[in-house]
Amino acid sequence: MAALKAIAMADETQVTIADALEQWTQGRRDEPAYATIDHERTTRTGFPEVIFCPGKSDQQIAEIAAELARTATVVMATRASQGAFEAVRVRLPQAVFHDEARIIAWEKQALPRVGCVAVVSAGTSDGAVAAEAAVSLDLMGNNVSRINDVGVAGLHRVLNHRDLLNNANAIVAVAGMDGALPSVIAGLTNKPVIATPTSVGYGASFQGIAALLAMLNSCAVGVSVVNIDNGFGAACVASRINHIAAKANG
Repeated sequence: MAALKAIAMADETQVTIADALEQWTQGRRDEPAYATIDHERTTRTGFPEVIFCPGKSDQQIAEIAAELARTATVVMATRASQGAFEAVRVRLPQAVFHDEARIIAWEKQALPRVGCVAVVSAGTSDGAVAAEAAVSLDLMGNNVSRINDVGVAGLHRVLNHRDLLNNANAIVAVAGMDGALPSVIAGLTNKPVIATPTSVGYGASFQGIAALLAMLNSCAVGVSVVNIDNGFGAACVASRINHIAAKANG
């Protein structure tokens, strides 16, 4: 209560404590019993809460999406199935399904796209994780450039894109197998590189652990690493970097 009173006193518009409580609890009264919706996440972080679909029923996903849509201008659900999309579309008819990225998206009002993030994948087999990163970045309000199939087995392929890499504010580098691509890119540019290991590879890749360890042990500077197959997490990091850079550049 003291914190709410301080907020009300600091606000130039002089919000009453009762009004502050009403705003703070907005949308909580009719929530489903199995979920607590974070309607204030946009205010804190710049983007609404995102639904992680595995472990939830199609009906639960649809109900959470509809609840989020009451206060959010963008609703996104990751690792979604076609069945989940059909259930969401009943509640939100304008929803679309990005099948390669496995993302359900609903935009009441699309965010302005700013700056540029490059999403670079080592091989076609890494495409699903790269697509998850690219679609997430787009929905979060970023201009996105895709560079596909430029793994280090043919080093000249990534070298052909140096201008694009240097013009991006952040780079998401997606790779399985030996996970070497982020190190190569970080040695070619001064842009921050978000290394994203995938579970693509033969037996000794250990479902992406080999690529993860290679990226964590990169000798190139400016490389950060997210979890295996976590295109969404990479997008979140890159989006924040890009928005800060875009704001600084006017």
